[in-house]
Amino acid sequence: MDLQNKIAVVTGAASGIGYASTEAMIKAGARVVLVDYNEGALLKACDTLGPNALPLKLNLLDSEECSHLVDRVLGLVDHVDIFHSNAGLYVGGDLIDAEHDAIERMMNLNVTVVMKNVRDMIKHMMQRKTGDIVITSSLAAHFPTPWEPVYASSKWAIDCFVQTTRRQVFKDGLRVGSISPGPVITGLIAGWPEEKLKEAKAKGSLLEASEVAETILFMLTRPRHMTIRDIVMMPSHFDL
Repeated sequence: MDLQNKIAVVTGAASGIGYASTEAMIKAGARVVLVDYNEGALLKACDTLGPNALPLKLNLLDSEECSHLVDRVLGLVDHVDIFHSNAGLYVGGDLIDAEHDAIERMMNLNVTVVMKNVRDMIKHMMQRKTGDIVITSSLAAHFPTPWEPVYASSKWAIDCFVQTTRRQVFKDGLRVGSISPGPVITGLIAGWPEEKLKEAKAKGSLLEASEVAETILFMLTRPRHMTIRDIVMMPSHFDL
């Protein structure tokens, strides 16, 4: 699958799905700007991935820094072909146990920041009449998972955002889609209830981040007349 000469931007790129997505795009021929707040992990990732990985330290939860994402990216590259909005947080467990600050922080990063980043990125892409936007959603966007009402609600919001935004920008040559994986072996599932995590590991019902990245590549390499609006992927042994 060929992304030769494409330029991509990935948020939350220093670990998990973001890192795997970046690695897959670089192997397919793209240059990738890795956006992450963790400078140490970011520099280590870029050192591992080689010269086609460009680091951009940015705290997307800081409103001022978030508003300059596109400007900062265009200080490193001259345009953007692909934007993978991947940065996110997890709050699981019973709603009554969730702290107000944790809810606000997660909803900000999972929903508000995504909307801001996509809004700013499509302004750039619309000028070029082409571009791909992929947003990391979740299987939780398609099923009311009772053990994570806060997180699932944030992903239901993103599912709606993807579908509505796609209908606004397809006439400008832009494709917008989401990838909705079930549980993936990343740091994000560390916030799962312990009994759910043990059960998933015992059953082998977890995905690898690299498998999600391969699916994202499939989405990006379809002919331009075709949009993969959403893909739901889950382990075959996951009972949901």
